Amino acid sequence: MARTASVSRQTRETDITVSLDLSGGEVSVQTGIGFFDHMLTALGVHGGFGLKICAKGDLEVDCHHTIEDTGIVLGTAFRQALGDRAGISRYGSFYIPMDEALAFCAVDISGRPFTVCEADFSEERCGGFDTCMTEEFFRAFAQNAGMTLHVRCLYGKNAHHMIEAMFKAVAHALRAAVTPKESGEALSTKGMLE
Repeated sequence: MARTASVSRQTRETDITVSLDLSGGEVSVQTGIGFFDHMLTALGVHGGFGLKICAKGDLEVDCHHTIEDTGIVLGTAFRQALGDRAGISRYGSFYIPMDEALAFCAVDISGRPFTVCEADFSEERCGGFDTCMTEEFFRAFAQNAGMTLHVRCLYGKNAHHMIEAMFKAVAHALRAAVTPKESGEALSTKGMLE
């Protein structure tokens, strides 16, 4: 299986293209939102993924459409790159400390989307990124990837540290979950992931 995907999506609000290689490669992100670029770059680097994202959105409105739609397209790329999900480790979990913040993620690439995202941000923004968009991004991503995603910042004070720890925890959990198993079989009593 190639474990790659390229997905484009264009609406009246956004124009987004994502290229993903689960086996690694260059990471290049341009969304027009500096902090979001930083988070997506961390996701690619810490996940060990080749990741190219080019997103143009209606930032004159706010950051919402660009961030949520990037989650949709990135999640779709993950789903396509994983194919029928046979032969992957399926589960992954990871803790990431970042200075005063501690984040945790657990993921199940099951084909059944569900998201739990918990964080108590004291700051409303990190640069051009509204902190409330953290949950919106992860929900859009997990829904379109077909995975169960639990991500939580257990504690922290600086929103930058908290969100970055969350993205890195997700990256490392995904890295474990997409790792191929030797058997090549679906890790399910049903014999398939759906």
